[in-house]
Amino acid sequence: MSWKSFPKIELHLHLEGAADPAFIRGLAKEKSIDLQKIFDENGNYKYDGFGEFLSTYEAATQALQSPNDFKRLTQSVLENLAEHNVVYAEAFISPDFCGGRDLGAWREYLAAMQEAHVAGVTLKGIVTCIRHFGPEKARETAKCAAETASDWIVGFGMGGAEDVGRATDFAYAFDIAREAGLRLTSHAGEWGGSQSVWETVNDLKVERIGHGVHSINDLNLVRYLAETGIVLEVNPGSNVALGVFHSFAEHPIAKLRDAGVKVTVSTDDPPFFHTTMTREFEELERAFGWGSDDFKRLNQTALEAAFCDATTKEIISKRLDT
Repeated sequence: MSWKSFPKIELHLHLEGAADPAFIRGLAKEKSIDLQKIFDENGNYKYDGFGEFLSTYEAATQALQSPNDFKRLTQSVLENLAEHNVVYAEAFISPDFCGGRDLGAWREYLAAMQEAHVAGVTLKGIVTCIRHFGPEKARETAKCAAETASDWIVGFGMGGAEDVGRATDFAYAFDIAREAGLRLTSHAGEWGGSQSVWETVNDLKVERIGHGVHSINDLNLVRYLAETGIVLEVNPGSNVALGVFHSFAEHPIAKLRDAGVKVTVSTDDPPFFHTTMTREFEELERAFGWGSDDFKRLNQTALEAAFCDATTKEIISKRLDT
């Protein structure tokens, strides 16, 4: 069946990575920027493997050059979320792509993004440093996050190439964000194995892990995650598209959940991976027989793990019941 009308919560969504190819092509044309190399003959994003994916992603951001561009992007993303009845989402936003980590410019970009609005969809921001840009830039990003912590900027995280550096290299940046009252998450265990998850949990003291799927290879880690309640922001379609796993059926999300680990489901960078939240639900139903009760459970886990305040959670809870 189609799960399109089923209400959903998404906690792992990169704002720039949610830009439709047509949107980026249009912006590039307006600015006379040649980005044809990042698209295939059908107009989709083109890449082979995770390294090229990162390059294509970063090339696409060249078309996003002003606060108004990000307002338009956020509006487009909200409309796409509404189409699939995502009632609440948290988006990763990088000051690296919004004024080069300049605090004054970052404030302008944030103000513009918050002007976007679609009824019935609530969006919050998680400021995200980029691992392969290095620890020093991560600190600058964390300072931007700390200075703009609010009811809209609710968290701090890290994405990018997991094989660059060690988690502890970024501990200072996470300390800055923590002291500002921001909630913490970080990508780990997508490519780096279970040890990457251990290091991220121990050194960065996060309460959520982006991906974390290779935790399944360490039973001690699985037990630890279950006991501590650390939440995994799982992105099955992303993992399959990038070759982390060959198919939804081989994906460990069901095993992790059945072992007591708190899991949520998101799309990561949906147009890059030809997915939507509706497709994620449909594929999970096909692979594991999940149904309404399973997806209600996913929503409840996501609602509890969301970084927004209690008042917002009450609003979202009511939307989930309609």
